[in-house]
Amino acid sequence: MRVGIGYDVHQLIAGRKLWLGGVEVPHSKGLLGHSDADVLIHAICDALLGAAALGDIGKHFPDKDPQYKDIDSKILLRKCGELLEKKGYYIINIDSIVVAQQPKVGPFIPQMRQVMADILNIDIDQISVKATTTERLGFEGREEGISSQAVVLIDNQQLQATK
Repeated sequence: MRVGIGYDVHQLIAGRKLWLGGVEVPHSKGLLGHSDADVLIHAICDALLGAAALGDIGKHFPDKDPQYKDIDSKILLRKCGELLEKKGYYIINIDSIVVAQQPKVGPFIPQMRQVMADILNIDIDQISVKATTTERLGFEGREEGISSQAVVLIDNQQLQATK
C-alpha cells in the first residue's frame, strides 16, 4: 500500500465561477487559475499522483500548456485515475478537506463525493470530503482564497497477485 498527500490553493476573484469537487458552488467569486482552479480536485490529483510516484499535477498538466487553459478539472481527475490504472494501482480511500471562510461548503459535499467517486469509478464511501474555516485567520479567513488538502491510500493489484 502507498500513501499520497496533496495540497492546492487559489485566489478568489470576481468574474469566475467557483468549482469545488467538480460541483459549481454559488458564490460571488471564483478561483483564479489556468484551469477552472478546482482546489479540491487538484489536491486529490496531487495526492493520487504522489502515492504512485508519478510526479504532480503540474508535471502532467502544465499551466504553460494552452490545451489546459480553462480545462474542467473533472477531466484532469479522470486522467489521473487512468494513470494509476495503467500502473496497476487502485484507490482504497481518499480523505480531503476544503479550507474556506465563505461560501459554506457543507451542503455541497454529498454531491462532490458522488461526482468524484463516479469519475474515479470508486464507491462513494471510499471518498471523504470535509470543510472548515480558519476562524477568519489567514488568507482563507480574509476570503482572499481557498485551499484544500488530500490524503489517499492506494494499492497495486499486480503486486497483490504476486504475494
